[in-house]
Amino acid sequence: MDAEGYVDLEVRIGGDTPPEPLPNRADAADDAEVARFVTFLRAERNASDHTVAGYVQDIGQFAAYLWPDAAVKPPFAWCAPSRDQARAFLVAFHRAGWSPPTTRRKLSSLRAFYRYLEREGTVPGNPFAGLHGPRLGRRLPSVLGVKDVEALLAAPLAALAASRARHGVVTPAAEYAALRDTAVFEALYSTGCRISEIAALRWGDIRFEQGTTIVEGKGRKQRLCVLGGPACRALQALRGQAGLLWPDADGVSAPLFLNAKGGALTPRSIERQMKKWLKAAGLPPEITPHKLRHSFATHLLDAGADLRSVQDMLGHASLSTTQIYTHVSIERLKDEYGKAHPRA
Repeated sequence: MDAEGYVDLEVRIGGDTPPEPLPNRADAADDAEVARFVTFLRAERNASDHTVAGYVQDIGQFAAYLWPDAAVKPPFAWCAPSRDQARAFLVAFHRAGWSPPTTRRKLSSLRAFYRYLEREGTVPGNPFAGLHGPRLGRRLPSVLGVKDVEALLAAPLAALAASRARHGVVTPAAEYAALRDTAVFEALYSTGCRISEIAALRWGDIRFEQGTTIVEGKGRKQRLCVLGGPACRALQALRGQAGLLWPDADGVSAPLFLNAKGGALTPRSIERQMKKWLKAAGLPPEITPHKLRHSFATHLLDAGADLRSVQDMLGHASLSTTQIYTHVSIERLKDEYGKAHPRA
């Protein structure tokens, strides 16, 4: 920790060595103070289940660091930790190989928890107050080229057509899976939504006549997203096929994207399907659904879209978060300049 309060350590980021998992006290969720904090997050901050789970995990890991002996049961003595112990926990987490953004997020979670405890009069002070996470180097988001995006979008239906040519027929389930994966990728790229936002959509959220959808983002804030023509057509084809396979699968309350058993497709399943089609399209397997969000923003700005409009489409609270994509566009412009200009 340097003079400014930053965790200043060498960290393993990338490479072949994964971060070391930290112990977690799952029973921290049974602690009365943690339970009240969870209620506060849901009621006052409109936190999603995913966000709440992240807070509880961060608190559980801090509890495991403070009280590794399982014989120590909740309620925990949250007033006991000192600032040195809070700092030592962050250092341990950092040294375990976790990235600076993850370390800073954990610090933010625990600072918020102790701020709540302090406000409630449970603890005399916040041991995480004044501590800062590791410095972040500015990393530009990587994006796909337009042709790469088009190759990914075309892969599921190309494979379906090849299967039909070989066998003369495909099963309704196989046809649904290809239509579904096409529609998922089209929707991700057309709207710039996060994978969790897309997975949560229901047919009642789609306005085909307007080419729009209502999305619930972080903090349960709703925003309007545009669905382009190809995305709308892919979704309409999917809806028709879903109605043939499962009763009410095309109803307004039904999820857009279903698994083989007719249940809602999860973000993790979308990631797995994307890896499959990346391989089929000859694209790097490390590309994630979030890269389509990066590509969406960068391609819009490359084409001259207004920065504030892109901010609204992405659901960013701060314009500075969106501005990083202007740097991507500038870097791409300089790269093309370097390739083409005789005196570059």
